[in-house]
Amino acid sequence: MTRSALAVHGTLSRGVLAVTFLVSLAVLFTPGDDVPPAFFGVDKVVHVVLFAALAVAGRWAGVPARLLALLLTGYALVSEVVQALAPLDRSGSVGDWLADVLGVALGLLAWAGIARGRASR
Repeated sequence: MTRSALAVHGTLSRGVLAVTFLVSLAVLFTPGDDVPPAFFGVDKVVHVVLFAALAVAGRWAGVPARLLALLLTGYALVSEVVQALAPLDRSGSVGDWLADVLGVALGLLAWAGIARGRASR
């Protein structure tokens, strides 16, 4: 009997979560001078994708959905406050936080769809 790699909540899934979190630290806390210019709206897409990836990786690692949603929403809020207050030459924004929360929701929905697909096999 074979098991899907996505069903394993082991070292690989925790490693993916750790790497995804490290990438998020780099993306969210890079000083403004080092952030490349982008087209209008690209930063919102980056926020959505980043937090969706965190949500999917967290669920794969076995973090319960409600706890993960709470943790990631809090992380998003803290990241925006730090961007606004720290000398990073970045600006915190409610819009970015909302994009983060949308990413969390989409990631959790994506994982639920993956789980349903696995269960129906």
